[in-house]
Amino acid sequence: MFDFDATLPIMAVQFLILMALLNALFFKPLNRAIDDRENYISTNETEARERLAKAESIAKEYETQLGNSRKQYQAIIAQAQSEAKKISDSKIAQAVKEAQAKKEDAYREIESQRQQALSELEKQVETLSQRVLTKILGPELVK
Repeated sequence: MFDFDATLPIMAVQFLILMALLNALFFKPLNRAIDDRENYISTNETEARERLAKAESIAKEYETQLGNSRKQYQAIIAQAQSEAKKISDSKIAQAVKEAQAKKEDAYREIESQRQQALSELEKQVETLSQRVLTKILGPELVK
């Protein structure tokens, strides 16, 4: 079967030398490259998580600022609308007063013209009555 002569120990020594060479030339650099890559990946992953957390905190801060800005501009808009309503109400009230004053002036003028027209009509009626009486009764009886 097996001969235990000098070839077996030589083969064992060759195997151990081959293993030492492979370990020194192949496995250690390969393990070092794998470890370096794993460190690089874990470092990048950690940095990415930190950046993501920082980005999320900045986004939350911006959202808070945006919410505050929205509240401020809504308050400004509400105040501007309130002021505009006050101004328009005062302008409307002033226009109503002016219209009422013009209406009253027009009513007084119409009333004065009416009175004037009535007085003229009375004069004309009196004159016409005198003429009619003069024609009907004659000029001698009317005086």
